[in-house]
Amino acid sequence: MLIREALAQGSADLKYAGMQSPGLDASLLLAHVLNTTRTAIIAAGPEKLSEKNCALYCELIERRAGGECVAYITGKKEFRRLEFFVNKFVLVPRPDTETLVEAAAGLIPVKRREEINVLDLCTGSGAAAISLKYEMPELEVSAADICANALEVAKQNADKLLGKNKINFFQGDLFCALVKSPFPVQYSLIISNPPYIPSGEIQSLSLEVQNEPLLALDGGEDGLDIIRKIIKEAPKYLRHKGYLLLEADSRQMDMISVLLEKNGFNDIQLFKDLGGSNRVIGGKNEI
Repeated sequence: MLIREALAQGSADLKYAGMQSPGLDASLLLAHVLNTTRTAIIAAGPEKLSEKNCALYCELIERRAGGECVAYITGKKEFRRLEFFVNKFVLVPRPDTETLVEAAAGLIPVKRREEINVLDLCTGSGAAAISLKYEMPELEVSAADICANALEVAKQNADKLLGKNKINFFQGDLFCALVKSPFPVQYSLIISNPPYIPSGEIQSLSLEVQNEPLLALDGGEDGLDIIRKIIKEAPKYLRHKGYLLLEADSRQMDMISVLLEKNGFNDIQLFKDLGGSNRVIGGKNEI
């Protein structure tokens, strides 16, 4: 079978399975099998695909058709032009979360970066924390997650993209992950992409999203269980006039704004994603 024939067949199989981007997915999977790029795949169309690679490609197409996302199959996902390792223990980094990174970067004074310390809660793959440190090496960045397996993924990504010991990692439930002391560290900026999907909506999500870790998706009855905890505890760990930034669903922003105001935050700001929806909300700590 020629490469272009394999690509066409894979695309057709994924389209039949109901995948939203069958051509893109098929080309990414074939590029992974051949250890090359999508561009090179197109150029190599008339070349023959070996029996071994053809069998492997068919296996990956079958996995994708069964609802497993491309990132889990290939073990990688691009985020802010960096390639992150991902597996079943972490959410796949999404373009929407780049809004969180961009909002954080916009709040950090260029001339005072070395004075800024940032905490990323529910870090998952580490995409947000690592991207900030990569783009602004002067920052002191810490990251925490309740899942030990997820934190191992984040550490692997940090070691690969930044070098060892560039980020402080803590394992535990939200702020409980931080090192216990009578005087907790206070941060200039706390960011988080926490679980915020209402429990009753999870079964209505696409199969590939349902295959991602429930712990990182389920935000309780209204999706705000974890967000409430973060907002309530954050003032203890934020410097005066420090900022808290949260990724959430656009439908939740009004409720989150009220929660922020009730817990001593003002200067509430909203940040839109690439689709024009409110994706990130933040406030300044006045306590």
